[in-house]
Amino acid sequence: MSAATTRSRTPDRLCAEAVGLARTAAEETAAPGVVGEHVATVVEGDRVVTHLFECKEPGYRGWRWAVTVARASRAKQVTLDETVLLPGPDALLAPEWLPWSERLRPGDLGPGDLLPTEDDDPRLEPGAVVAPEAVESDDADAALSGAVDDTRLAGGRSGEDAPAPNSVRSEEWAGLDAAREAAGRTDGPPPALPVTPSRGDIAEVAVELGLGRARVLSRYGLRDAADRWDVAFGAGTPMAQAAPANCGSCGFLTPLGGALGQAFGACANEFSPADGRLVSLAYGCGGHSEAAVMPRAAPMTPPVLDETRVDVFPLHTTESPDPT
Repeated sequence: MSAATTRSRTPDRLCAEAVGLARTAAEETAAPGVVGEHVATVVEGDRVVTHLFECKEPGYRGWRWAVTVARASRAKQVTLDETVLLPGPDALLAPEWLPWSERLRPGDLGPGDLLPTEDDDPRLEPGAVVAPEAVESDDADAALSGAVDDTRLAGGRSGEDAPAPNSVRSEEWAGLDAAREAAGRTDGPPPALPVTPSRGDIAEVAVELGLGRARVLSRYGLRDAADRWDVAFGAGTPMAQAAPANCGSCGFLTPLGGALGQAFGACANEFSPADGRLVSLAYGCGGHSEAAVMPRAAPMTPPVLDETRVDVFPLHTTESPDPT
């Protein structure tokens, strides 16, 4: 093969530098704003180069705008050959399959959509449930504690310091015994007095009340803030109207301290449109933790009918010959 027919794979310098000319040609052919970054330069032949640009056209993932330029021998001006849209290496291949839980992105949840929550979602854990028996026991203990406190204010007793049968204090202790019997506790020592709060507990309450700050929110300021927050994430929004439940019963709600905590909280569901925002307890969305809990997969039981075996039956029965 002669030297005249041998093609060099080294790109021509002037053709390789004509990126601006190639981009202008691609933008004239394509719609405005759909020509992306310069991807590569491909040598087609002697003084023939194709410039590849990323295509941002919706529905053309992986496609490229290919602009071919050339230069004549001993010429210093680069000319334009053609501009076409060509598929890239992975343009005609389907993207890698992902389950819906991994394809979901923040902001995909809209009004009326339901986002099922896994039964073993690591973001959630069982909450504390107060049993009715515990509430009744607490009420009885509170009544008994009140009777004990009143009696101790009157003088109290311990062991041999019991009052005389006909004294005034004996009537008070009779009331105490009646309270103990009503609470179901007829023996044992009386409950201990409440523990005096520490300085740290008092300091926390003082900070919550606003002590130590020059000024705090007034009633007007609290009401104005509540009105603003209720506009974007309140009960009247389309998302809340189509929600299966409100935020007050959602496990992703983070309580808010202070006076506004009775009506607002912070959302901690990354797929909710209100993630990281203050929401009204009457607000709601399809990402509610208890709205659509996905059930566990049912265990596979063996089939009742065995369809893997074949029973062979003769088409005609063999008749025995007549002995007569």
